[in-house]
Amino acid sequence: MDLQQLRYFLAVARTGSFVRAAEEENVAQPSLSQQIKRLESNLKVPVFDRLGRGVKLTRFGEALLPRAEEILRQVRESEKLLGSMQEADSGRLTVGAIPTVLPYSMAHPMAEFRRQYPRVELEVREATTEKLIEGLRGGQVDVALVALPIKQPEIVCSELFREPLLVAIPRDHPLGGGKALALPQLLGEKMLLLREGHCLRDDVLTVCSRAKVQFRQIFESDHLASIFALVANGFGVSIVPGMAASEAPVRRIGYAQARGHHVLPIQKRFIEFLRRWQW
Repeated sequence: MDLQQLRYFLAVARTGSFVRAAEEENVAQPSLSQQIKRLESNLKVPVFDRLGRGVKLTRFGEALLPRAEEILRQVRESEKLLGSMQEADSGRLTVGAIPTVLPYSMAHPMAEFRRQYPRVELEVREATTEKLIEGLRGGQVDVALVALPIKQPEIVCSELFREPLLVAIPRDHPLGGGKALALPQLLGEKMLLLREGHCLRDDVLTVCSRAKVQFRQIFESDHLASIFALVANGFGVSIVPGMAASEAPVRRIGYAQARGHHVLPIQKRFIEFLRRWQW
């Protein structure tokens, strides 16, 4: 049983005639009749009663009719979906982003992309770098916004912008007053960090290690909002992402894709959009 046989079966059931069905399908009547016979042979049951010049569905044909209609409906929808995916301004796109990038740097660009491309079904996922890389490998994520570098041979990355890392301290902290701080001034401070698995934690530990800054870690969280609240209430200090600073350490933010995976036109369009954005 193949799709052509099902199409001919529906045409005969709809017209009640092999001749009219052949005309409707623009095929020779003997060819259509032969395909119906092959269908019945494959199914091992008759689907039509031949009544002179007309035909009538058998009980087997009546049972097959709604299923054949559903199969061909799904085929049409699949063809339509796959066709739309080849268009550069429509289709489905799944974008992942790490928690320290999505709410602070990506919310506005994502909203603008949706405005410019309303036919795109855009799905956004927030997760740690490790989980986003797994999603890229498995095809569940098309593009991921992460901190660079990503040292995975099957992942292709490109830098978008560099983001300063700033010191967050309570208003009444002795180091306050609006003056620029050097990392060595944090020596011995109580430090609030994101939990292991967040790339920002690794960035903070790296810059502190390079500056030879040792601190007392007193709190870990999965959310920057919790760290900001505790810093504001005098629990300690932290190093957090910022969008402007004079001489601050920076971290590189870019996009990642899985090497070797088929890239849809809308995915290419999204990458072009990211590279044009004024970060």
